[in-house]
Amino acid sequence: MVADIVWNPDEYARNARYVSDLGMPALELLNPRPGERILDLGCGDGELTRVLRERGSEPVGIDSSRELIAAARTLGLDVRKQDACEMEFEDEFDAVFSNAVLHWISETDIVIGNVYRALRRGGRFVGEFGGYGNCAAIVTALVDELELRGIDGSKASPWHFPTADEFSDRLAAAGFSVPYIELIPRPTPLPEGMPGFLATFGGSFAAHVACDQRNGYLSAVCDRLQPLLRSNGEWTADYVRLKFEATKE
Repeated sequence: MVADIVWNPDEYARNARYVSDLGMPALELLNPRPGERILDLGCGDGELTRVLRERGSEPVGIDSSRELIAAARTLGLDVRKQDACEMEFEDEFDAVFSNAVLHWISETDIVIGNVYRALRRGGRFVGEFGGYGNCAAIVTALVDELELRGIDGSKASPWHFPTADEFSDRLAAAGFSVPYIELIPRPTPLPEGMPGFLATFGGSFAAHVACDQRNGYLSAVCDRLQPLLRSNGEWTADYVRLKFEATKE
């Protein structure tokens, strides 16, 4: 299942709009065609689902966040609250697209199997998410600051960032061919700095700290990261993305 996080659409748009903006190369790899029925797996607030519609396809978006689905519906999109591990589509889509979602889901093989079943023969599964080494410095700082507080930080991360070989093997085991998969280092400027990034994405770590100590914890994480990820007053996240294309044979 997707990590149990309550998303704030306004905060997400303010702190993390770059997530959908930088998902455009993956959408270009998908190359959506007019009339295609496309599942946007983990559609969030619908920004890329909207682009799919503008390209002439017939997108359906799913996301486990009630709050983000509500925001996506304001765009007039066909979106549904649905856990990717529980979807039951069968031979229904020409393509499945997913941006910045799969590293949040622990049951990777279940999702890949569900995607395979949802696709028509010859259908494409295209996406991008955090790959091996993604946010390595950020995760290390978050974990180390928990350890300093006597908390086992090793179990706090909601993310799994696989290698290209690992994810390719999982796709192949489900029956996909994998014509393209690549790890891409992509240092990413943060519009609201590291505090904004942690406010949006660091909740699973901060939840292990007492409420009245969380601000101090997150400030300490920022202090630890400043020499590594801040230059000339600007923060950058140490992103590494795993981009892929797979086909249902």
